[in-house]
Amino acid sequence: MPNGENCSLLELETAAHSAPTHKAYRRLWCMRTLLLGKSKAQVCDFFAVKLNTLNGWIVRFNDRGIDGLIDQPRPGRPRKITSGKTTECRQLIDQPALVGVTHWTGKKFHGYLTEQLNLQVGYRTVIRWLQEENYALKVPRPWPDRQDEVLRQAFQARLKEWLVDGDIDLWYLDECGVEGDPRPRRRWAQKGAKTTVTRNGDHVRMNVCGIICPRSGVFYGLEFSHMDTEVFQCFLDHATADVKPQRKRNLLIMDNASWHKSKSLKFGGFAPRYLPPYSPDYNPIERLWRILKAEWFSDFIARDRAALIARLDDALNWLIARTDQNKITAAIC
Repeated sequence: MPNGENCSLLELETAAHSAPTHKAYRRLWCMRTLLLGKSKAQVCDFFAVKLNTLNGWIVRFNDRGIDGLIDQPRPGRPRKITSGKTTECRQLIDQPALVGVTHWTGKKFHGYLTEQLNLQVGYRTVIRWLQEENYALKVPRPWPDRQDEVLRQAFQARLKEWLVDGDIDLWYLDECGVEGDPRPRRRWAQKGAKTTVTRNGDHVRMNVCGIICPRSGVFYGLEFSHMDTEVFQCFLDHATADVKPQRKRNLLIMDNASWHKSKSLKFGGFAPRYLPPYSPDYNPIERLWRILKAEWFSDFIARDRAALIARLDDALNWLIARTDQNKITAAIC
């Protein structure tokens, strides 16, 4: 029989209520029931436990008290992908061209490990290892192949000079198109279940022209039906009147769209500067557009232009108000 001197009935009850598993909960209640005077046959019948199992629990309880009835973490089987193999596997994932592969999928990588490296490892183990090593499935973004590295390095050198000049504020400009039936985002769903979103096919669309100052987090944007030189001049006029610069010089950095370079443009309080061709990664406002669409236009369906404009108004006001977050999002690396 269990030794009642190991703990009190109240301690057993408290431990049972806080047990980490159902197994431990049942063992503790069996000991408590025995200490209350019930026979082993009654406890076995009530808790559906075999007598040999119950006797084993009693031995564990008598040896180590409550701790004897709670299972401790077990080390499990040794890893199939050892620390020594991890470096080699990471190199394969990062540089698939080393073995003549353009990219890896989970099945392809598992097949290579088992067939070429003779690793006796399961597919799920490979996927778990990839997740533990901070890898994830990603859809590659289209990337231009016409970038001029000389121009990009020269821009980076000028950028460093601007950043250390206390009289200069950098403003990044870009346009963003927002559709009334945007592309839906990926989501978790049960296998075999069909996930659908509404799509009306009307192709309602609005354009936003905006600027962001990464140092202060100030964002300013206006909505337009389209973009051309005349519309861009309208934006510049409003931005000059509405934005209150804090420094003497304000550089307006933008891409090389044709309406950005028209000789008739009047930039007001801004001095135009241009990004290297095909370098959207140097424009931090691109990150704000992605956040705007993810937060406000995922699975949002606009039945007409008025509904899209109303939603876009709320989204831009939200973006204008989050000054502190904009500093982090638009930070210049």
